[in-house]
Amino acid sequence: MTDRDATADPDPRLDPAAMRKRYRVTGLDEDDLADGPMEQFGRWFEEAVEQDLVHEPNAMVVSTADTDGRPSSRTVLMKHYDDQGFVFYTNYGSRKARELDANPHVSLLFPWHPMARQVLVTGIARRTGRDETAAYFRTRPHGSQLGAWASAQSSVIASRAELESSYAELEARYPEGEQVPVPPHWGGFRIAPRTVEFWQGRDNRLHDRLRYTAWPSGGWHVERLSP
Repeated sequence: MTDRDATADPDPRLDPAAMRKRYRVTGLDEDDLADGPMEQFGRWFEEAVEQDLVHEPNAMVVSTADTDGRPSSRTVLMKHYDDQGFVFYTNYGSRKARELDANPHVSLLFPWHPMARQVLVTGIARRTGRDETAAYFRTRPHGSQLGAWASAQSSVIASRAELESSYAELEARYPEGEQVPVPPHWGGFRIAPRTVEFWQGRDNRLHDRLRYTAWPSGGWHVERLSP
């Protein structure tokens, strides 16, 4: 680094401490909430899709922990939601699947930054049934079906060429138009929510945070959290 480089003023655009965004004025009020969190999620999800501001609004960060409590996170695509929770699919040999099998407590985060919104979920994961898994697998593009076989997700491989070679062998075995069997090591997880927080950004960092929490006897109650 030259003396000139050392004394040059830093680019303020690259300084995280100087980054500022003004959040929306419109807030989130208890009177506007749906009776249950999945209905409320549906409202926000529809808005995220219709406003077309969020790239892949079904993308969510899934955080798991192993039996020693060491966490890990990754982004996956939600493929279904209903009153029973949120569903995604994965290789059951992957790190997240192994951790969920050992410790089913999980958190989800939908980061809809362009709308100044987040949805935060905590819940319990369980595997989907094979019929449900097969029904979804049939809707996947042919290449994605082959990819589910080609990738031993989360395992160490020697090179990209090894992965592409595996895919090419499968492509020759199951050409376009031929049915690809559902991998036995691949399937879904459904996250049954225990808490669902709806976070709406507001001016001066006085954000709205409304959280649904499940009653042990059934139903939900709503709490407002301080930002």
